[in-house]
Amino acid sequence: MNPIIALLKEHNISDEQIQTVFTQLTENPMMAMATIQQLGIPPEKLQQLMALVMQNPALIKEAVNELGLDFEKVEAAKAQLKP
Repeated sequence: MNPIIALLKEHNISDEQIQTVFTQLTENPMMAMATIQQLGIPPEKLQQLMALVMQNPALIKEAVNELGLDFEKVEAAKAQLKP
C-alpha cells in the first residue's frame, strides 16, 4: 500500500476522505494541503505526511493509480509544486 494512503488510514481517515484528498492533490495541491491539515492528524504525523507529499511526487502518482484517479491531472499538479 502507498505510504501516504497507509498513513491516512492509520489515522482512521475514511476511503471517501482519502479519495477527496487525492482528487484535490491532482486539481489544486495547495487546497489539498489545507484539507490534509483539517483531518485531525497529530502534528508530528502531519509533518511526516506533508514531507512525503512535497518531497516525493512519485508517491502521489502511485496513490492516484491505486485509487484509480486521472494521472494527467497529477502531472499538472506536480508542475504547480515545483519552485
